[in-house]
Amino acid sequence: MTDRPILYSFRRCPYAMRARMAIAVSKVQVELREVVLRDKPPEMIAVSPKGTVPVLLLGDGHVVDESLDIMRWALAQNDPENWLTHADVDTIAANDGPFKQALDRYKYPHRYGLADGLEHRDAALKHLSGLNEILATQPYLGGSAPAFTDIALFPFVRQFAATDQIWFDELPLSALQAWLNGLLASDLFGQIMTRYPKWTADADTILFP
Repeated sequence: MTDRPILYSFRRCPYAMRARMAIAVSKVQVELREVVLRDKPPEMIAVSPKGTVPVLLLGDGHVVDESLDIMRWALAQNDPENWLTHADVDTIAANDGPFKQALDRYKYPHRYGLADGLEHRDAALKHLSGLNEILATQPYLGGSAPAFTDIALFPFVRQFAATDQIWFDELPLSALQAWLNGLLASDLFGQIMTRYPKWTADADTILFP
């Protein structure tokens, strides 16, 4: 067992994105193992049988396999930008619960036996409108700088916007759109979206960040 934590991740997964963003800002180094979800490595399944990313295997053998818990773990080691000072539990729960359910049905309606996802798009939009109201009074959900709440929500808002980018860009949600575009253009997001090859047992070690 190595002392360095091992992070199983998938580049485009929003849960994995927010975990990587917290790890990157904390500067706590991990071994990154990029997973292909249709061909998950048995080493990952052995430590987390539910088979979802991200999964963090600590040096003492402890497994952290919920993205918010991985964020909290990384920031507990080092929180140079004080992200933990703004972690809005209710807003994050609304994102991970009703909003994510509506997002999935909007983005992938046929998976749920739906002709289209427009009803669920409109349900998700109500949540985004509430965020826009907050962001109309301050640049970030966490105040004057991005914090835990912003990063926990950002990858999912990104996914919603990208489902129909032209339609999203025309919505009267200028504060939310500016917030999203700012995070998309950030050095931090660019850093965590580096492409890595699929991990195999004989692959070279990739250190992150």
